[in-house]
Amino acid sequence: MKTEYEEFESVEDVFMYMAAASVPMKNTMPVHSYKGYVCALVPLSPTTGESYLMIYSRGSLDPGIYEFDVSERSYKKVEKMERADKFYFVSLTPRRNTIADSAISGL
Repeated sequence: MKTEYEEFESVEDVFMYMAAASVPMKNTMPVHSYKGYVCALVPLSPTTGESYLMIYSRGSLDPGIYEFDVSERSYKKVEKMERADKFYFVSLTPRRNTIADSAISGL
């Protein structure tokens, strides 16, 4: 498995990058809070699964839904997704993630 990396200073920067790179009309994206990193693993070769981009910063998030406001560059935990003008990130904390383990070992 090959991993490319995009490292950011803060969770807000990760959210900003992902909001800018998201598919139009898709305002819900998953992130992982795993082993001291908040990250997203994006397949660069979806058909083979051999190459990934790890977008990350150091930090942690509790599991749940986070609403991100691009203009304010801020996020908050919410109970539900209500607004089309915001981006939402669903934070998960897996017990084990072998793709993330492999990517983190390469840092």
